[in-house]
Amino acid sequence: METITEQVQWLVFFNDQILIEKRQETFTLPQGIKPPVEPEKETIIHSMTTPKGVVCKAFTIDHEFEENERFFMTGLRASYDCLPYSQYQAAGKAHEIIHWDKNSNFCPACGTPTEKREPIMKKCPKCGNELYPAISTAILALVRKENSILLVHALNFRGTFNSLVAGFLETGETLEECVAREVLEETGLKVKNITYFGNQPWPYPSGLMVGFIADYESGEIELQKEELSSGAFYAVDNLPEIPRKMSLARKMIDWWIEEETKTDRN
Repeated sequence: METITEQVQWLVFFNDQILIEKRQETFTLPQGIKPPVEPEKETIIHSMTTPKGVVCKAFTIDHEFEENERFFMTGLRASYDCLPYSQYQAAGKAHEIIHWDKNSNFCPACGTPTEKREPIMKKCPKCGNELYPAISTAILALVRKENSILLVHALNFRGTFNSLVAGFLETGETLEECVAREVLEETGLKVKNITYFGNQPWPYPSGLMVGFIADYESGEIELQKEELSSGAFYAVDNLPEIPRKMSLARKMIDWWIEEETKTDRN
């Protein structure tokens, strides 16, 4: 293990579980010169710096950590509810780097074992191919129709909530074209006035969610049965269960609710 001479934040993973430190009534990532768990001899320690300049070290362990008075493990998604948001973001970035490192040991062009040259770059010593973490870009579409929005339940959702139409960007299309295509494919509806809302890293395992607002143009709902189990337009006063606060989809829905509430007040 490399010698650490300064205080760093430690991100210790077992699969998708991350180690959290209890501090009285708050929770935080472990911090110190030494890691909270001694890594195995051959363990790779990944280094990264957050946008706020915090130095982080991340590694994995091969067994579940037994909870004690000071430390416990929780799922990366669940860590959103207890960690400061900046630390949750750091944990997500570290998880993506570890996922990339684990799945980029061989050159996809010629099959030669890769060599790590930089924290997020590997190179094939035979053909020179360079590998960086691949980010899968997906859109979210909040579709408005009069005083309602389109909400769907996808077959791959982890729960009973309803959310926005979503789908992955395809080669050769713009983000706005992706919005129009995904809404049409999944619900049979045409949309217009597509405008950008915001974006969010989604480290499950390595995505970027990009949100758009769109207006209903035409069509009747015809669900893509391979993707969705339900879909309908809902007004503010009859919304079904919606996503948790951690997601961009929820931020978009909350924004729409606020806009509708302002309209009603006026």
